[in-house]
Amino acid sequence: MSELSTVLRAWRDRTRPEEVGLPAVPGRRAPGLRREELATLASISVDYIVRLEQGRARHPSAQTIAALARALRLNDEEVDHLYRVAGLASPNGRLVPHHIGPGVRRMVDRLDDVPLAVFTAAWDIVHHNGLWAAISGDPALRHGVDRNVVWRHFTDDFTGVRYDDRHHEEFGEDLVADLRAAHARYPDDPYLTTLVTRLRARSADFDARWGRATMSVHKASRKVMTTPVGPIAVDCDVLTAPGSDLRIVVYTTVPGSEDEQRLELLRVVGTQTLV
Repeated sequence: MSELSTVLRAWRDRTRPEEVGLPAVPGRRAPGLRREELATLASISVDYIVRLEQGRARHPSAQTIAALARALRLNDEEVDHLYRVAGLASPNGRLVPHHIGPGVRRMVDRLDDVPLAVFTAAWDIVHHNGLWAAISGDPALRHGVDRNVVWRHFTDDFTGVRYDDRHHEEFGEDLVADLRAAHARYPDDPYLTTLVTRLRARSADFDARWGRATMSVHKASRKVMTTPVGPIAVDCDVLTAPGSDLRIVVYTTVPGSEDEQRLELLRVVGTQTLV
């Protein structure tokens, strides 16, 4: 059996369902994750998990390894090892990090009463809770570059979000500054380089802002979200995850407001369509 097969099986066996947000079911024969559960968490087919653990799939993609590392909540050393035994270069320090460490994962899992999502330094979404999907639209329905906030902001009309003029201007400036800083930290990341090139070609607004080379610190903003229960005004705060280069975005409402009441109703109905 290969080292890749060995570590995948060992790390799956040690990961308890409740650690990854799954319900603890009494009477389980083994405390770790089932293959079906890991497949769901990583968005990989069960058959492919089986073939990896049996050593019949020897050349997994970097995307697959990244998804498995996130699902198994590996630490940085384990991520490095998983990439190496899969025959891939470790992304740590060279590419934009996508990995969410166990501590950060536990922290965001406990904040389920507010819309919350985790993004990379390039503003690709890597994790979100149910309330985020309800208020912003389910990220699982978007693919590729459409999961990137900067791309959507400058190439899509974002019909479900309204800003006042000041916050809209500031948000655009902050996103471009964030992307410029990430490009400086990860100059070897081909995805990031391609993203900037495509944005400059697609959006005259982005290209002009990029050309000004403005640097800024991401500020809090206020926006109005269009939801099935009516418009909800939220304050948007961007936090940096400790020990990583990830952004945690949290939406909150004014206590006692109609917006808070609508957010509570949205928590109940989730992503259902009200008629």
